[in-house]
Amino acid sequence: MNPGSRRTSRGWLIAAGAVLPIVLVGIWWFLSAAGIVESYRLPSPLSVVQAGIDLAADGLLGQYIAISLQRVLIGFFAGAVMGLALGALVGLSKWGSALLAPTIGGFRAVPSLAWVPLLILYLSINEDSKVTLIAIGALFPVYTTVSGALRHVDPQLVELGKAYGLGRMSLLAQVQLPAVIPSVVSGLRLALAQSWLFLVAAELIASSMGLGFLLVDSQNNGRIDRMFLAIILLGVLGKTTDALIGLLERFLLKRWG
Repeated sequence: MNPGSRRTSRGWLIAAGAVLPIVLVGIWWFLSAAGIVESYRLPSPLSVVQAGIDLAADGLLGQYIAISLQRVLIGFFAGAVMGLALGALVGLSKWGSALLAPTIGGFRAVPSLAWVPLLILYLSINEDSKVTLIAIGALFPVYTTVSGALRHVDPQLVELGKAYGLGRMSLLAQVQLPAVIPSVVSGLRLALAQSWLFLVAAELIASSMGLGFLLVDSQNNGRIDRMFLAIILLGVLGKTTDALIGLLERFLLKRWG
């Protein structure tokens, strides 16, 4: 397939992906305009847009988006790095697996909200507790996918690398990690999704800013239009950051695939 045809095909795929959101907005608009669902249960799309305009005029919307994005990216990066390190250790070392895998598996089974009281106790109510909770959410998907993938790297590739005189770190960087790039990227995508999920839980920790706070505060004040706005923004930001991971995947596959 020539580059022009490939770009055309990609453009059609992107356009196809926009069909369902447009249909859903159309159904939403019809249900609210026809009065089929009461306005206190389903605000109109225009009222949600107006809620966003009002928050932006007050200088709050940009702040909420920025603080939530900052929390997610910092927590995701910290958790992904730790997950990659632990996954490599458990996936490459029998002793590492024997010593660490059972304990990490136990921690992984703990529900996210169960960490909140401990984080408040040890880190108090500040940014550290929120970012740490998000990092916990991001750590386990990366750890699980990386450790599992490294255990199943083709042994012949490893033996070939050793035959060329590669040491342990060189073997990891030049043979084993490139072989598990698709699994690593899948883990990163899951970790990023978990980070956005944990964000709402993190912003329940006496937060006064952020999209999670906006969601809860709107519920308490009966502002369903702002609730819809917060949910839509979380979805858009989550999909946008996931698309960035997709770009990273293409770069890595081009570099090492």
